[in-house]
Amino acid sequence: MSPAPFATISLPDEASTQAFGACLAPLLGAGDSLLLVGEIGAGKSVLSRAIIQTRLAALDRLEDVPSPTFTLVQTYDLGSLELWHCDLYRLVDPGEIDALGLDDAYARAITLIEWPDRLGADLPHNALVLALRPADTGEGRMLTLTELGGNWTARLAPCLRQAA
Repeated sequence: MSPAPFATISLPDEASTQAFGACLAPLLGAGDSLLLVGEIGAGKSVLSRAIIQTRLAALDRLEDVPSPTFTLVQTYDLGSLELWHCDLYRLVDPGEIDALGLDDAYARAITLIEWPDRLGADLPHNALVLALRPADTGEGRMLTLTELGGNWTARLAPCLRQAA
């Protein structure tokens, strides 16, 4: 049986998606994995960029945050740890994952993984699933949150209040 979502929030525009990412960013630490689910254009990259840029800004660094669609993995040095942004869209076999070194990253880094279905059954521990879909009306998105380990419900309480 798969875990039930603990929250669904409305993100009415790109700015609200970025604000949620900015709120979430400082709550993440080594061993945390975010699994970003949604069709192309759902907002996965917008949310990922907001998280990465917020963490870099805390270090007084401004960097371009490209999509790792072609590189598969883009890493960011956050001082005491790394952040790995992964886009697994182009992978066709879960066996290809081994070459990326994700198992090590799961233990010591923050991992943001777009298209986590490509991982097969080998999902990271302490993961939060962020499923984005278009809102029923307008340009916004609906974000559904499901924890696969860890205490995400309590940790995300400030961001859920902010988004309400």
